[in-house]
Amino acid sequence: MPRRSEALDRATPEAIAVAALRLIDEEGPHALSFRALAERLEVSHATVQRRCTDLAGLLDLCTEHLAGQLPEVPAGTGWAEATELRFTALYRLLVAHPGLLVLRGGRPWLGRQLLARLVEPALADSVAAGMTAAEAMTAYRRMYLLTLGSAAFVDHRDPAGATAASRAALAALDPERFPVLAGGLADVLPALTDHEVYHGALRQLIEANRPATA
Repeated sequence: MPRRSEALDRATPEAIAVAALRLIDEEGPHALSFRALAERLEVSHATVQRRCTDLAGLLDLCTEHLAGQLPEVPAGTGWAEATELRFTALYRLLVAHPGLLVLRGGRPWLGRQLLARLVEPALADSVAAGMTAAEAMTAYRRMYLLTLGSAAFVDHRDPAGATAASRAALAALDPERFPVLAGGLADVLPALTDHEVYHGALRQLIEANRPATA
């Protein structure tokens, strides 16, 4: 009978994902490495690499772990309500881990958990409500890009820092060339970190894409 590896038992995909996300959240995306993870898990660098092969594989473990936290919307939920539930849940996960978004960049997120918990049920609901598959995919893509962009371009874990940095940049502008930006800081800045900007935009997209039979 083959001997079990205590290191591999300790460095499960789930444990690696949790440790990696904690490392990114606490120290920033630049701190993520196999060696740093190995130290946290008290295993060898090679053990971590055996589990995920490369950085892309490691990031896939992290995103799959997060996707597993997306809700399963109960059957019978209305199309608009189900759509808003799914995408707001994705938004909350993404804004909680901005460093992961930085590391993933433009890489597609096609793990089984995301496909099973978000993409497939969202498309199936849209088709059942009267959309063609192409229409359903277009509507999904619009909402996904809104969610991804809204989460990626501001560090919502540090709204005060994001506001301060934007304030400094806008205050340095020439008010004659940028009268709205330089002269309306009190009105412009709050929208940068206001979650309702995303939620309002999502509701508008949902209404604009609502199937006639929904």
